[in-house]
Amino acid sequence: MHCVKLLGQRLMARDCDRQVAELQVRIAVLNGYTALGIPVTEAVG
Repeated sequence: MHCVKLLGQRLMARDCDRQVAELQVRIAVLNGYTALGIPVTEAVG
């Protein structure tokens, strides 16, 4: 939850559906950063 707050403390949208969409975008951004940090392992030999 702390990482989500780093992208902004409050939701900007007023409508409930738009708030859900805003959170989904934030989660997609965090998942992208997480994917960049995961090492890719390959079998040698």
